[in-house]
Amino acid sequence: MAIYPILKMGDARLLRTAQPVTEFDTDALHQLVQDLLDTMRDANGAGLAAPQIGVDLQVVFFGSPDRNPRYPDRPLVPPTVLINPVITPLSDEEEDDWEGCLSVPGLRGMVPRWHKIRYTGFDQYGDPIDRVADGFHARVVQHECDHLWGKLYPMRVRDFSQFGFTEVLFPGISAAEDD
Repeated sequence: MAIYPILKMGDARLLRTAQPVTEFDTDALHQLVQDLLDTMRDANGAGLAAPQIGVDLQVVFFGSPDRNPRYPDRPLVPPTVLINPVITPLSDEEEDDWEGCLSVPGLRGMVPRWHKIRYTGFDQYGDPIDRVADGFHARVVQHECDHLWGKLYPMRVRDFSQFGFTEVLFPGISAAEDD
């Protein structure tokens, strides 16, 4: 099991556009997926993108079969490896909700996201993925894929009166971010 340091906001590597994966079902790709999973679980994350551990590839892992202590009231999202993703909004409807990020520790902000999306891409074996998601599931996918395109959630915050420290805004869940 390998736990990697998670890059923090301010690191220029988080602002790059990640490179597409060109070879699937390789030992290196399987190891990257395992490293993302181990690092995400260790940090109680809802997802993790390869750029967050310094790997310049379009690979994200999100979801879990278990409740996430950082998002205790949110529905479960199926564990998914998504590579070279494409996100298509299925309507203009947006939802505002609170987000945090392992690369922006200790902070939360109200972020607008498309309510319903279609996402396509591949798993680590090169098998196609084509899903429709809404609500929290759609939010997690959009958040993680933003990392592949050099965006962090504070770049999407529209009202900075709804941006602050988790320990102030949500004292009940801030302890899960310190684990």
